Amino acid sequence: MELKHQLTPHLKHLRLSGILETLDARNRQAIEGKWSYVEFLSRLLEDEVERRAQKQLRLRLRRGALNATKTLETFDFQFNPAINRQQILALAACEYIRDKRNVLICGPTGVGKTWIACALAHKACREGFSAHYLRLPRLFEALHLAHGDGRYHKLMSGFAKTDLLILDDWGLAKLNVEQRRDLLELLDDRHGHRSTIVTSQIPVDHWHDIIADPTLADAILDRLVHNAYKINLKGGSMRKRKAKLTRTTQPE
Repeated sequence: MELKHQLTPHLKHLRLSGILETLDARNRQAIEGKWSYVEFLSRLLEDEVERRAQKQLRLRLRRGALNATKTLETFDFQFNPAINRQQILALAACEYIRDKRNVLICGPTGVGKTWIACALAHKACREGFSAHYLRLPRLFEALHLAHGDGRYHKLMSGFAKTDLLILDDWGLAKLNVEQRRDLLELLDDRHGHRSTIVTSQIPVDHWHDIIADPTLADAILDRLVHNAYKINLKGGSMRKRKAKLTRTTQPE
């Protein structure tokens, strides 16, 4: 406690008060391990760097509306052997973000599309990138309201600056005129500058029909598809499997 008492004012003045969390423990380790002064200081600074990194990660996850529990470490690859695990783990290195490329994840409901997209975004946040999760219907709703209250350009500017944007549930319904134009502007701002992940139950070959305007469909898909990595998921539903396991493990 004496060491804390002596250092607390200085650490707070230097905005390093987080060091106080591990100061006593590190001091005991230093005495027992006969650390040098340099090693003791090094361990304290490592603790502070890690604390700040974790704080920034939590902030990026919160701002990006990302579920912190949906990570690659918690994803059950075993439930579906058909999933190309190596492809997903390779994407987790985030080179696609550095290369400004997109990722398209398609497959039937329940196979893990959203989880994988969020897990890749979580990994991106850990690598220092910004990410934001949006269900496409909610995006269109937000943009429609923004047209009316003057926030449209500010909202689009924020999306344009986000390193990784996740558009979940692509293709639940055909797009109307406003939605097609908004989507084209959004993807045009990001094309060649940022990365986008799209998840959809609809195969990419049918996206042209969903956009429902040949000219705008060509423009939208050109900006989204041509430089994208594609993940095609098949197999049974993860949700149904978990529900079945829950029923079979409940006490009678």
